[in-house]
Amino acid sequence: MDDRVRRVWALGQTLWLDNLDREMLASGELARLVDEVGLGGVTSNPTIFEKAIRNHPGYQADLEELARQSAPPLAVYDRLVGDDIRRAAEILRPKFDERGGRDGFVSLEVSPRLADDTDRTVEEAERLWRLIDRRNLLIKVPATAAGVPAIARLTERGISVNVTLIFSMRQFLAVADAFLRGMEARVRRGERLDEVNSMASFFVSRVDSAVDPLLPEDSPLRGRIGIANCKVAYARWRELYADSRWRALEAKGARPQRLLWGSTGTKNRAYSDVMYVEELIGPETINTVPDATLKAFLDHGKVRATLTEHVEESRRALAELAQAGVDLDVVCERLQRDGVRAFAESYEKLLRGIAEREQALAPAPQPPQL
Repeated sequence: MDDRVRRVWALGQTLWLDNLDREMLASGELARLVDEVGLGGVTSNPTIFEKAIRNHPGYQADLEELARQSAPPLAVYDRLVGDDIRRAAEILRPKFDERGGRDGFVSLEVSPRLADDTDRTVEEAERLWRLIDRRNLLIKVPATAAGVPAIARLTERGISVNVTLIFSMRQFLAVADAFLRGMEARVRRGERLDEVNSMASFFVSRVDSAVDPLLPEDSPLRGRIGIANCKVAYARWRELYADSRWRALEAKGARPQRLLWGSTGTKNRAYSDVMYVEELIGPETINTVPDATLKAFLDHGKVRATLTEHVEESRRALAELAQAGVDLDVVCERLQRDGVRAFAESYEKLLRGIAEREQALAPAPQPPQL
């Protein structure tokens, strides 16, 4: 295991990779990252798969086979993505077993078409859960107004969920409550709690990308709000998981919904390329990093327990932001809507691309026999 990653693990955090494609699976790169570097999981989303299937030749044979069968684009998507997710789950399964089911996960997102439909989100999540059929799968559900009740229902039904597109404290608290309600419902039904996992993916760098342009160029708040937002959310997380509501569930075997830091690649070149890793290290958390950020962190990242440092300073920064006339909740609602839209566009682009490639690969019609 890489020494930096080992020290991050020792501080209670796991590093996951925010990428997945067939080339990584076939070449053994994912297995190397898990076995030699020490990564503990993989996250995916429609944008990642759209780029993978468009760019990598490893999908060609399956596309040709499915084109001959005239399979509809959604069935092709299920086949291509499902195979990748299952293979990743198998590579990560030893980590899942070693960690007692706390890490070693791969995640798959419900169709972003359904972000505003609770019932269909639940239906699609259950379909994907059955399709992949791996214990170390997480189903990604967005933290939208319709997604929150879906999270409670899926948790109640024993489906492990990675809640995505959380940007604000308000969104996080709604998600945390949905998870707790789902677990409490399992208690009432007499169901086991220890096999249900949940992650709350709190996005970071996109917050700075949205807030910075709203501030004067010389504002000391620039580049600070994304991390401050996370530190204050983590402080609230610690309060939630210290109170009697959680303790009652923990006594019955429940595991906490862990905070997962997403969007941790640095988008502004003026900032450190590892700032969203170095400044958010703390117990019971995950950081899912893009390839470039992982490479940078393994090269020159510094490791120390930073997540509980400067929390009051972070609260002051958020207060100063409000005094500067920036409503962070409004910004974060827009970021969530934009995130859903971007994933939906990637999803639609992927399905269109599959249809076009199938059409190009389909055998030419044979002339009629005379």
